[in-house]
Amino acid sequence: MEFLKISSKSSPASVAGAIAGMVKDGVPVNMQCVGAGAVNQAIKAIAIARGFLIPTGFDISCAPVFSDILINGESRTAIRLSVYVHHLSRTGIEGQPPQVDPADVQRVG
Repeated sequence: MEFLKISSKSSPASVAGAIAGMVKDGVPVNMQCVGAGAVNQAIKAIAIARGFLIPTGFDISCAPVFSDILINGESRTAIRLSVYVHHLSRTGIEGQPPQVDPADVQRVG
């Protein structure tokens, strides 16, 4: 499984663009973060990506999980975020955003 590796120096706007592009292309989005700063940038990127995607009929959410990884021979704990795609219904109440139809929630990949 491929991961977008996020660091504390990652640009949330750039990562958001990558997330949105992958979602639109139907590519699974999984991110790997080591450290609080990296998790912070990843969460900001997801929030920004939602803003890009909602007008196109998609919404996203994420699920975190801990993972032990090796970096330069050292064991580290990473947080991996799996992004879930939700297709939005275009029939909503006027003045409100489209609603998520629970039957349309899917995990890409």
